[in-house]
Amino acid sequence: MGGSVMKSLKIGDLVARIPIVQGGMGVGISLSGLAAATANAGGVGVIAAAGIGLLEPDGFTDFLGANIRALRREIRKAREQTKGILGVNIMVALTNFADMVRTAIEEKIDVIFAGAGLPLNLPEYLHDKCATKLVPIVSSGRAAALIAKRWLDKYNYLPDAFVVEGPRAGGHLGFKKDDLGDPGHALEIIVPEVIEAVKPFEERTGRRIPVIAGGGVYTGADIKKFIEMGAAGVQMATRFVATDECDASADFKNSYVSAKESDLEIISSPVGMPGRAIHNTFLADVSKGERKPYSCPYHCIVTCDVAKAPYCISLALLNAQKGRLDKGFAFAGANAYRVQKIVRVQELVDSLETEYENAPDGPKA
Repeated sequence: MGGSVMKSLKIGDLVARIPIVQGGMGVGISLSGLAAATANAGGVGVIAAAGIGLLEPDGFTDFLGANIRALRREIRKAREQTKGILGVNIMVALTNFADMVRTAIEEKIDVIFAGAGLPLNLPEYLHDKCATKLVPIVSSGRAAALIAKRWLDKYNYLPDAFVVEGPRAGGHLGFKKDDLGDPGHALEIIVPEVIEAVKPFEERTGRRIPVIAGGGVYTGADIKKFIEMGAAGVQMATRFVATDECDASADFKNSYVSAKESDLEIISSPVGMPGRAIHNTFLADVSKGERKPYSCPYHCIVTCDVAKAPYCISLALLNAQKGRLDKGFAFAGANAYRVQKIVRVQELVDSLETEYENAPDGPKA
């Protein structure tokens, strides 16, 4: 495809041809394969750092070493396959957050996306010759303003962009369980709030802070709607699971294809956050109060209470990635039931561009 009808996404001096960030999905769902394919299609490809080392043979015996090694390798593998823009998603709640950030910066990653907690000290890992962009993931204007103020005051650094994740996202959600259905927290409400919250910082510094909308963005028309609302781009994850290049097993991908709307449920994750997943026998057992015995290989998430956790979230997600869905489950966004088939990443992007082009213009403000 030649020129895109979609506008490009600019994050500092980085320019993605299309305004799509592929959401980071752990454990091992978005690695070099998916990230490189997305970058080649003109978007921002993202490798998920969470639990990446568990895919290594010594992931359980040398957790910290295996994670550093695996992240380094996946970034390099992706780089060999693309000249496009690559990012990593690093959860602030990871106990090895600092290791993952340092490794990504050493490997000259283009963008670090950091959510699941407020990345208040992220700029301290940068050094003078570093071109890596820092993009916090937030779910409110308040959080965006708090981070921007802290970074500016303490590090004289402004976030290079923000991702705003709404309650229809997959995986761990940045909301209380009771707030998930509250229309006041809908992505359509919180995106303009974040855009407003960053304006004073843009005015103060003369620099633009792009706001990227994520969580339940499914079609080209959805992308157009958020761009018309003032977003600079969108983050999409669920759509990218159902692609040939996604790094998950075929069984994991097919759980999306066969899911019905009623199969999507909100679970209470052992890490103390609500999460959205596809219902299966593993989750049914857990909801009946059954414990899945395990030994904790490494206290990988700060907020996980190992003594009380009915199962190990990292192990459950690793099993799902490998297709062992009887011993784990698939996280998914609210629209996963709409997935009909597995396609190539380029095919997905082409269809989104066509939908975007054909979508009616929204009401003029």
